[in-house]
Amino acid sequence: MTVPAGAQEFDPNHLPPSKDPARVPNGLAKTPPMGWNSWNKFACDINEQTVRASADAMVSSGMKDAGYTYVVIDDCWHGERDANGFIQADPVKFPSGIKALADYVHSKGLKFGIYSDAGRMTCGKRPGSQGHEYQDALTYARWGVDYLKYDWCYTGTRNAEEAYALMADALKASGREIILSICEWGTNKPWLWASKIGNLWRTTGDIGDYWSGKREWRRGILDIVDENEPLAPYAGPGHWNDPDMLEVGNGGMTTAQYRSHFSLWSMMAAPLIAGNDIANMDAATRSILLNRDVIAINQDVLGKQGRRIRRHGDLEVWSRPLSGGRTALLFFNRGAAAAPVAVRWSELGLTSARPKVRDLWAHRELGRIANGHSATLEPYGVAMYTLTP
Repeated sequence: MTVPAGAQEFDPNHLPPSKDPARVPNGLAKTPPMGWNSWNKFACDINEQTVRASADAMVSSGMKDAGYTYVVIDDCWHGERDANGFIQADPVKFPSGIKALADYVHSKGLKFGIYSDAGRMTCGKRPGSQGHEYQDALTYARWGVDYLKYDWCYTGTRNAEEAYALMADALKASGREIILSICEWGTNKPWLWASKIGNLWRTTGDIGDYWSGKREWRRGILDIVDENEPLAPYAGPGHWNDPDMLEVGNGGMTTAQYRSHFSLWSMMAAPLIAGNDIANMDAATRSILLNRDVIAINQDVLGKQGRRIRRHGDLEVWSRPLSGGRTALLFFNRGAAAAPVAVRWSELGLTSARPKVRDLWAHRELGRIANGHSATLEPYGVAMYTLTP
């Protein structure tokens, strides 16, 4: 074959993984994953008793029935690699081993998740998966892992797309269906390349349990919302923008702020991964995490991420298209003073001039309302509705 001067011969081996025509998604996470992760509350202070208690609480609290499925151990579960390079659990923190723990979680009707890193070490300086991708994926499959959160510390000069595609291929080769959560912090814009590689990708630095501002690598709720909202076109069934795990119930914000946090994550079709001590949560936290009306917005099968359609000062109006021709509406107050907000149905492009309105935090039908709707919002608060033609 003669190649014209100045042209390059097509070589599929040099394509970036996301452009490989043979690559197909793994078919998992058709709606955003829901569950619990140990990091936000426990960080490295984690052990098998805490994980078992959390699995028990997922069931007893009603979280499982509300749709929370995954129990995920984050960093610091690792021991050393054995003589053949296979990763082992920390024998002090997890004396029964990870398989026994996964079996316990599965016995509760839940699924089990674990954590690793694309670098030589995890962020907590435990052994990473670099150079052991297929070995670790096989280990996870043997243990019964259903979900892998894969971080991005100590990765040196690695190419993110290549690194995550390698682990995605290793998971697929393991023979077990395992969701891949890409925890790359958005530094290499995974929304541009990860839709056939992972099921969700972090879009920002780590979440902090506070309202606004950036502190080292952490971000407040408002900062994360502002970074994640414009990425709506990249989200959809099987591949979701991930603005990080929930802080609801961890004590750094008010109940109103946590209610707004949960509502915004649901509007943005974000994974709902609780990060609190669910075995000891109070009634206010439970009422937020178990709001099935709001969860139904998050889990809507159309899979469209909601958007901010208007902002004036501290007041915002959000809209999200839902299955069956319905619409989710959110009024949001970023500020410290109560304030009224309103919308006309024409702004939302509704086909009905008098949609049926349901208030999702009051859990009541408001009937058919003509022209539009208004509400007075508490400081840092939300009002949230479904609109049915």
